[in-house]
Amino acid sequence: MNVLDTLTGKAKSRVWLTAALLLLGLVLLPFLVEASLGKSWVRIIDLALLYIMLALGLNIVVGYAGLLDLGYVAFYAVGAYCWALLASPQFGLNLPFWIILPAGAAIAALFGVLLGTPTLRLRGDYLAIVTLGFGEIIRIFINNLNAPINITNGPQGITLIEPMSIFGFSLGKTQDVLGLTLSSPHLYYYLFLLCVALVVFVCVRLENSRIGRAWVAIREDEMAAAAAGINTRNIKLLAFAMGATFGGLSGGLFASFQGFVSPESFNLMESIMILSMIVLGGMGNIPGVILGAILVTVIPEALRYTGDLQRVLFGQVYIDPADLRMLLFGIALVMMMLFRPAGLLPSKQRKREFAEDAA
Repeated sequence: MNVLDTLTGKAKSRVWLTAALLLLGLVLLPFLVEASLGKSWVRIIDLALLYIMLALGLNIVVGYAGLLDLGYVAFYAVGAYCWALLASPQFGLNLPFWIILPAGAAIAALFGVLLGTPTLRLRGDYLAIVTLGFGEIIRIFINNLNAPINITNGPQGITLIEPMSIFGFSLGKTQDVLGLTLSSPHLYYYLFLLCVALVVFVCVRLENSRIGRAWVAIREDEMAAAAAGINTRNIKLLAFAMGATFGGLSGGLFASFQGFVSPESFNLMESIMILSMIVLGGMGNIPGVILGAILVTVIPEALRYTGDLQRVLFGQVYIDPADLRMLLFGIALVMMMLFRPAGLLPSKQRKREFAEDAA
């Protein structure tokens, strides 16, 4: 017993040591990135954290419940415009964050239920087409909501959006904290990191709950799940609502961070990119989704600096850097589907399913 207790104590010590080193690395990450790559990369890390939240929200709908949603960016837009309208000169309200963020998340959840209700009988491609249409309807609606009463300022977007201010502590200005001078991207980094930790905690609790197991049962076989006594209607609506809540939360944080929103920020390509994060990392697996979000956000930005690469690959032929980025990114996705169809970090269940299919 003493030997077993000793081994258990050592294992716990290693876990705590690993957690402490990981926490220290995350705290120091923006300073290390700024010192090695420049200030602009701190903003890229901030955006990566936002996309992690978005990917985790869509993972509930697609990865857990198996509902293919191509209009997820609509909830992102709802949260962003909720913050923009309530924290800008557009209406002159400038409400505090503890009202706007929950309101944006709640309204996005309501839209999630509104989307889920008419699609309960749809599956596969039909569900994807309907959700795609929903996302485009929201974008076009926002784009045209400047007449006869100007609400969203149409395609010009909303500017002068107030940054996050927590009890008088503005994240939009450089602040001195514990003797350290932290710029706005640094302050938003820590806020986004805290929000990501909260979202991951909720996702882990949901995954290991009766609701999470019900989602998985519906994903595997909806008729069998209904026969087992699962209320598939309510469970599917809950998946849409939970995913939309995280999308609305991310949208509010995005509007606060950017200080500007327009309909062009919420097009179909954004939904495709978020779905690609899940597929690339590992559908239904939280660490895989986080890895996929980081890769899909960071690698295209790294490929912006492709002058030397163009000369090596194409000689004097000029290719627009944006086109080259998407070309290389598309090739990477195709290679992933051929050689790692379950994703980079698939869940144990999906890895077993793909192994059985291959056999």
